[in-house]
Amino acid sequence: MSHRIGIISDTHSLLRPEALAILQGCERIIHAGDVGKPEVLKQLNELAPVTAVRGNNDKGAWAEELPVSASITVGQVSIYLIHDLAELPVDPVAAGIRVVISGHSHKPSIQERHGVLYLNPGSAGPRRFKLPVTVAELVINNAKVEARIVELGV
Repeated sequence: MSHRIGIISDTHSLLRPEALAILQGCERIIHAGDVGKPEVLKQLNELAPVTAVRGNNDKGAWAEELPVSASITVGQVSIYLIHDLAELPVDPVAAGIRVVISGHSHKPSIQERHGVLYLNPGSAGPRRFKLPVTVAELVINNAKVEARIVELGV
């Protein structure tokens, strides 16, 4: 069975219709922090269940409810979520984690190291510098994991 997970980060209160269109049909959405305001998560939850972590810019009572990191399992795949990869508190290889998802840098990237897939969906919010506006998609089929970055036409 194949699972399609939408990955979004660094919305900074701006949830673009282009991002919503790509996340449509995902069975789960992961937000890697710097959400900006609770309405963003509410809108995403209308599409699919959301797992979100708190980013360094998420402040206030609503943000306090968000964990700093989260672990979920989809099919046979263990996923660890944290906003800033530099603050990763575990050794993913030793912990048996297959995918580490982070945000913060606004730079989209997919890297495989020692059997761990590191995925940063980039930023789907306000454009910073000349960085692209992006989301990512994770497709999990049993133990097989595929990731892709989707640039929004904005």
